[in-house]
Amino acid sequence: MITLQPVFVLAIIFGFIYAIVYIIVRKKERMALLEKEVDASIWLAPSRPSIQGVRFGLLFIGVAIGILLGATLVETTSLNEEAAYFSMIFLFGGIGLVITHFIERKEMGKEK
Repeated sequence: MITLQPVFVLAIIFGFIYAIVYIIVRKKERMALLEKEVDASIWLAPSRPSIQGVRFGLLFIGVAIGILLGATLVETTSLNEEAAYFSMIFLFGGIGLVITHFIERKEMGKEK
């Protein structure tokens, strides 16, 4: 059985690096705005927490279904474990994000 622990550790490490760089860049941008005395209302864009929650929810549901179907493929076919798990995770995670895109587009149409 394949262990996915190194993959998760690398994902977490790269996630932290991305977050740190993002925070540093955003702070520098805000400081530049303050120095130029520009209105900072551009940072106060209307937030949509319900859509964000739907996006992550559908992504995680897709990943969970992908893991389950990957395990089913490994047990029922002679498919390679890595190929079964990763293909199903990416397939159903992507399907979840595509569904979220259509939900967001529908919501944007209602607002206009």
